[in-house]
Amino acid sequence: MTQYPNLFDLTGKIALITGSSQGLGFILAQGLGQAGALIILNGREVTKLEVAVEQLKATGLKVAGYPFDVRDETAIINQIQKIEQEVGIIDILVNNAGIQTRAPLENFDADDWRNILDINLTGAFLVAKAVVQGMIKRRSGKIINICSVQSELARPTIAPYTAAKGGLKMLTKAMATDWGKYNIQVNGLAPGYFKSEMTRTLYEDKNFNTWLCSRTPANRWGNPEELIGAAIFLSSAASSYVNGQILFVDGGLVACV
Repeated sequence: MTQYPNLFDLTGKIALITGSSQGLGFILAQGLGQAGALIILNGREVTKLEVAVEQLKATGLKVAGYPFDVRDETAIINQIQKIEQEVGIIDILVNNAGIQTRAPLENFDADDWRNILDINLTGAFLVAKAVVQGMIKRRSGKIINICSVQSELARPTIAPYTAAKGGLKMLTKAMATDWGKYNIQVNGLAPGYFKSEMTRTLYEDKNFNTWLCSRTPANRWGNPEELIGAAIFLSSAASSYVNGQILFVDGGLVACV
């Protein structure tokens, strides 16, 4: 009888998670670390990043921190080269860095629009472009782009975020198309509504909270830890023939009207 290894074991893998000094990125990093990966945290604020690194080290995980802004291509290239020299070639990239600004579309500031697109969409391209060079050489790699239910659905006051996440869905498919021949799997992980710093104004709004829970078949917000299983799946050998897909973890939100 054929024997299968632990398909979800990430031991020996190196995983870079952008925007991971806090929030969902930090939770995803912790989860991949507990599955065996050496974790590389990233953020723009050095002090906050150092604190996050120490928090994970204190739990016994293998972790390092490298600060860079996902809008800065030169900084990205320099830091990826440094990671490869000091730690090793990156096996898993999670493009998680993102921001949110809310305003009616007709009043949306053009600079805010560009900033959201630059971080949430172009940043994923720039980091993946730098990281994938090592993956191509080794003919192996996993890239997970953190999409959203807003990759499929719009809501008032978040048009640029919706545009960015919709673009990220299609960028995921484009990356899979270009890089699949190198044994690189690129997929999207699309959270529904999870409690985080980015959604604080929403879950503290009683009217929105009531609406969301009634709109979602699971009848509740997601717990950040509920993203970990999907992230491990998309990072592991278990998804070796899964490419260009968007995995929604949303309590059924996009499945119904």
